[in-house]
Amino acid sequence: MYYCCGITEKGNTPHNEDAVLVGGTVLTSGTAETELDAPFFAAVSDGVSGENAGELASSMCLERVAKIEDLSPESLRESLFAVHEELAEHSRNDPESRNMQTTLCGVAVNTDGSVAAFNVGDSRLYRFREGDLRQLSRDQSLVQLLIEEGSITQEDRKTHVHRNIIFPAFGNIKDLPKIDIQTIEGGMEYGDVLLICSDGLSDFMSSLEMQYIMELPKSLPKRLEMLVKGALAHQGNDNISVVAVMKI
Repeated sequence: MYYCCGITEKGNTPHNEDAVLVGGTVLTSGTAETELDAPFFAAVSDGVSGENAGELASSMCLERVAKIEDLSPESLRESLFAVHEELAEHSRNDPESRNMQTTLCGVAVNTDGSVAAFNVGDSRLYRFREGDLRQLSRDQSLVQLLIEEGSITQEDRKTHVHRNIIFPAFGNIKDLPKIDIQTIEGGMEYGDVLLICSDGLSDFMSSLEMQYIMELPKSLPKRLEMLVKGALAHQGNDNISVVAVMKI
């Protein structure tokens, strides 16, 4: 049995281009919480700023993901590429949605307890275990590439002029996204929390700040609410979405 909750918040922006997936429910505003039996998905999708119809891209992406029936890593990549092609086809045929794009980061929890993590873009997956918060996903962004090359530091990430440039995302009509899929070794242990968030949280809250909040003896929804409020307190100027999955 698993407990899953999520929040998506427009923050200090006119509208929300984020969406979250909690089990079979796609949420474009507010909160959700539920207990789930495997198999199920949990994910965050963030419409790419500067492109058309980000809010449509994110919600449409998660609605398609929720309908995937085979959650095994062997089939997941093919199914996710099919989601990308559907978004790309829609944007080719609809001038108002031309080249709409979205990130996608999430987990597929199978009946055997295995967990497949998937990522395209710069939304993130963390694991909180025994007081330690560790990032499991890798940002598909220009600044991440520069950090790995040693050209800039982690601290430079926040202010770098190209911090918003990500690699091809879902719906890109020119280039295919590179879908990173990994099986989380050992699955989830009792008490583990998998935390999935858009960059509206991770850009404005450090890993240490997030870890401090996750360590607090409060309910999981309350801790997610505190994460969102923390990003807003740091003058976050982006939509903020976060989903948590805990094995119970």
